[in-house]
Amino acid sequence: MNQPNPAPVAAEAVARLDALAIRFGEAREEISRSIIGQPEIIEQVIVTILAGGHALLVGLPGLAKTRLVKTVGTVLGLGTSRVQFTPDLVPSDILGAEVLETGKDGSRAFRFVKGPIFAQLLMADEINRASPRTQSALLEAMQERQVTAAGEARMLPAPFHVLATQNPIEQDGTYPLPEAQLDRFLMQVNVDFPSEADERDMLLMTTGAEDAAPKPVLRAEELMEAQTLLTHMPLSEDVLDAILTTVRGLRPAAGNDVPLSWGPGPRAGQALILAARARAFLHGRSAPLLEDVHALLAPVLRHRMALDYAARADGRTIEAVIADAAARL
Repeated sequence: MNQPNPAPVAAEAVARLDALAIRFGEAREEISRSIIGQPEIIEQVIVTILAGGHALLVGLPGLAKTRLVKTVGTVLGLGTSRVQFTPDLVPSDILGAEVLETGKDGSRAFRFVKGPIFAQLLMADEINRASPRTQSALLEAMQERQVTAAGEARMLPAPFHVLATQNPIEQDGTYPLPEAQLDRFLMQVNVDFPSEADERDMLLMTTGAEDAAPKPVLRAEELMEAQTLLTHMPLSEDVLDAILTTVRGLRPAAGNDVPLSWGPGPRAGQALILAARARAFLHGRSAPLLEDVHALLAPVLRHRMALDYAARADGRTIEAVIADAAARL
């Protein structure tokens, strides 16, 4: 009978986390060489992956969302595949399908051909241009790290992460993502225009004779090791209470005066804990602080809530509701 591996000694685990933090700092710098002027966006994407989750990048076309995902995959050493979502895309285009093959002896048999979802990092480009039926093909994969195709459950590679890009839903030809799928994204990362100085540097870098390609810095095994060690990072009662109070306080229920049709569920609290640990790790700390929770409230919560009719009529925004909650931390 195989015995489980002993848990790492605390001192050894801390030393290994410190070494990995240096490696992730190098990875962050390498990503910043290709993605200019978006340090918070880069941090949020790395935090999402370190926390073992998936991210939804929302922004207008041309803001380097696809470039960011490609760069992250290269730098973190992850096998990456890309799916361009279009209205005619069907679930089998993502998951794979069985094909009938004829052998040399004339025998015929079905063989499953894996789809692009069988990758360590799936780039779902313009995910909201596909129909809700196709968008929902990702649900099981994002939650269970497996897909059911051709009547059989098939495990996905480890690690497995989805970085999806989305155009604002006000654009023509887009479909809103189902709430159940939105909740599977650990963060919604809003990508905005760069500053004038950053845009100047970006224009010079990307239109010259050379546009240096990003280099691999980490291996998938190092990412998985960091993810495992982070689950053992201690969490103070103050931070836990702040997360619990904030999440529960944003639900439209008795005693909560919030202008929402629905609020974040328990998965939001889980996401905040995991993400806060990852952010603390990136900032060289051995435990998350309230400032980590404060910095992550908007990207973790903004896609898990909806304004009620009166709030929409008054011109209120989800960001303002979250800002009010952050001010109470």
